[in-house]
Amino acid sequence: FQRSTSDWGYVGDLVEDDDKIGLYSYKVQSTITSRLANTMIQAKMVNNAKRSQHIVFDVQVPKGAFIDNFTMDISGITFTSKIREKSEARKMYAQAKAKGKAAGIVRSNALDMENFKTEVNVPPGMRIQFELHYHEMIRRKLSSYEHVISVKPGRLAKHMEVDVRIIEPQGLRYVHVPNSLGDHFDGITSISKGEKKAHVSFKPTMAQQRKCPTCSSTALDGNFVVQYDVNRESTGGELEIFNGYFIHFFAPENLDPLPKNILFVIDVSGSMWGLKMKQTIEAMKAILSELRAADQFSLIDFNHNVRCWRDNLVSATPAQVEDAKKYIQTIHPNGGTNINEALLRATFILNEAKNLGMLDPNSVSMIVLVSDGDPTVGELKLTTIQRNVKQSIKDEFSLFCLGIGFDVDYDFLQRIATDNRGMAQRIFGNQETSAQMKSFYNQVSTPLLKKIQFNYPQESVSDVTQSSFHNYFGGSEIVVAGKVDTENLQHLESIVTATAANAELVMETLRDVEELDGFMKKDKYADPEFTKKLWAYLTVNQMLAERNTAPTAALKRNITKSILQMSLDHHIVTPFTAMLIENAEKDEIMLADQPKDPRRGCCPGTLGLTPNAPNNNKAIPAWANVTAVPVSFMPEQRSPPVSSLSINRVDNDPHFIIHLPKSQRNICFNINSEPGKILNLVSDPGTGVVVNGQLVGAKKTENKKLNTYFGKIGFYFKNKGLKVEITTEMITLKDGSYGITLTWSDTGHIIRKQLLISVKKESNVTITVGEEMSFMVLLHRVWKNHPVNVDFLGIYIPPENRFSPAAHGLIGQFASEPEVYIHHQRPGQAPEKPQATMEVKGNKFTVTRGLQKDYRTDRVRGTDVQCWFVHNSGKGFIDGHYKDYLVPHLYSFLKKP
Repeated sequence: FQRSTSDWGYVGDLVEDDDKIGLYSYKVQSTITSRLANTMIQAKMVNNAKRSQHIVFDVQVPKGAFIDNFTMDISGITFTSKIREKSEARKMYAQAKAKGKAAGIVRSNALDMENFKTEVNVPPGMRIQFELHYHEMIRRKLSSYEHVISVKPGRLAKHMEVDVRIIEPQGLRYVHVPNSLGDHFDGITSISKGEKKAHVSFKPTMAQQRKCPTCSSTALDGNFVVQYDVNRESTGGELEIFNGYFIHFFAPENLDPLPKNILFVIDVSGSMWGLKMKQTIEAMKAILSELRAADQFSLIDFNHNVRCWRDNLVSATPAQVEDAKKYIQTIHPNGGTNINEALLRATFILNEAKNLGMLDPNSVSMIVLVSDGDPTVGELKLTTIQRNVKQSIKDEFSLFCLGIGFDVDYDFLQRIATDNRGMAQRIFGNQETSAQMKSFYNQVSTPLLKKIQFNYPQESVSDVTQSSFHNYFGGSEIVVAGKVDTENLQHLESIVTATAANAELVMETLRDVEELDGFMKKDKYADPEFTKKLWAYLTVNQMLAERNTAPTAALKRNITKSILQMSLDHHIVTPFTAMLIENAEKDEIMLADQPKDPRRGCCPGTLGLTPNAPNNNKAIPAWANVTAVPVSFMPEQRSPPVSSLSINRVDNDPHFIIHLPKSQRNICFNINSEPGKILNLVSDPGTGVVVNGQLVGAKKTENKKLNTYFGKIGFYFKNKGLKVEITTEMITLKDGSYGITLTWSDTGHIIRKQLLISVKKESNVTITVGEEMSFMVLLHRVWKNHPVNVDFLGIYIPPENRFSPAAHGLIGQFASEPEVYIHHQRPGQAPEKPQATMEVKGNKFTVTRGLQKDYRTDRVRGTDVQCWFVHNSGKGFIDGHYKDYLVPHLYSFLKKP
């Protein structure tokens, strides 16, 4: 694994940016041996400045790939890598960091790729070489294998090369390189194809890399894609045996499709408004047209409510399909997202149809979920939703998930789909949404076989990754791997049994154990360990999936141990290992870890700061990503909760809106106090949590009244010893004498003692405390020279926060919901503001129906929220008088009235 920079040769004629950093070479080499792709990305750079500066190596690796090596060479000083158990690696890293001899490698999620990034301080005149190795199994989709390589060098390279070699013993049907990098690079790629081998080369000159003839920036910024397929002779699949392992590739063709029972579950919440919904409707109409006469189907659309086009499955007759298209056309997005109830309704319909004998015994049942967001209504805990759906499906049918947009929790969709014999795919919510949806549907719309069982001679084969599969879809491929005793075996036979459209099939394959030896050993590019690596890749992924659904903690621990041992044996980074990169003297160390879910965090006191980064809503609670919901006036309506309504908030000057979940009402009141006063919002001695807001006044009075707003909000988490102060200028975390500050011009996060602070530039801050509670503070900016108004803050607190029964404060007291009785509704002074009588806490008074504002979706105009308004600073609704909630300091607990 050691590399040297001695082969650089002449490094003149480099194009440098203003930072005087030159990219001498950027090389990607990938070799595919029987669907196993080994990829190396190498960058050689030089610091031609007269001062030391940071050089960045930032590449993207496909999600699911295993990183197995990273090396770095700084002018002859070589850093090499080794894999260690994660806690051991972190301990070694922490020890080095304490001595000032450590640097981190950042791994983070980015759509369908994973970022691998490191920064190294390089002295003037020094050269540095980075080299990253990873491997992955190329999956077959729509009758084609697709190998995707990210090519984003970031600057012009004197030598630029992407080199792909394909070795497939089955023989190559075709090799194709689509123009995925754009017309700028049309005609540069060369393809050389033989019977079983192919070579793809992409070598743009420096002139060809330029965005324009006089530009100093590169046009290379995308994915290089190679597509191919192999020859298939046997319906029983192809067996490849080499070096003590076998791989069985199973992809039969020319079979009649099985009939399918399919439920489309479509998210129509407010966030789907606009282009996403338009493209979804267009795609669904095309998909419905492709249903076969033997298929049965129905539609479910959901926001905070769940609606069924038909309560049961219907045959895909032309009349029913046309009626479904008309129904789809009438959908108007609004409201929240109740994923749990929607999926449970779908599973109920399929289970009921099965129990009533309405399904063809040879048919395949499936659910296709289309959603763009996290749950915001109903069950919000993702693990609970996953468990509910698993228990309801009972391995009887498959769940496929389409995640639309950049904000969707794609990892959750992957887990829930894999858990239920399906798969997930992300599409990006743009002009191509419709085409991407149809492409995904085509992958799962042609079931050819079900109840597939692979059988091998038990006395010769061991450690088989998986021997049974639920369904096989046309254009895909099933891959099985295992160990084989080649010393006492001349031939390996496999027998595959499965249910086809009209019969039970038995497919046999016989392969000579020595058949591949000569072919592989003659090819210098073939990976001699491809069978071993494929077996390990499949085994680790299977164990990771089994671990997610392990019914007991003991079983989960045993699976974890097995994954760890496999990771160490095969030198790969998995969720339970980390990569240490050291120099020969072992006194300089780097750590490469798996990317973390930002909602959970990993290490106390870490600071992640990403200026000008795109919004990553995965770090933000689902309720904080609400979308606008149209409001209509109705007498005392009590509908299921909508995401824009089911929240407690204080905003503007200051207006309180209290949401009562049980009675599904919003109660509002204003507090009129003085600048500088501090109001207690939450005081919970049980959990040790305090939330206080300090008022700031407008620049001058209007109509003889000086409006006040929250200019500073303090959070005190006593049990953690943490204080958070948020002003209109900055966000500060304090832990004793330790402190970290971000400004509103940053996008980033702070993690300390499992408390996560996520900052969205010039917009909002969310504070998440494990799974127990979360808060959002919204920033309101006004024109700097405005004669009256000032910058201020609003705070939003979900009622699901787990406060103790001792909680109090202007908002905290409603953690225990009081009984509220509203009656005798009557016309008010204005027709749009009816009045009623409210009885609560032994008090009886008049309230007025009106509108307040939720500013989470529109910080300028806000979204209208209906509520019953309590006059006189909430008198009668809140305990005591509002002055009872004044506290002396920003982190003071309230003395309960």
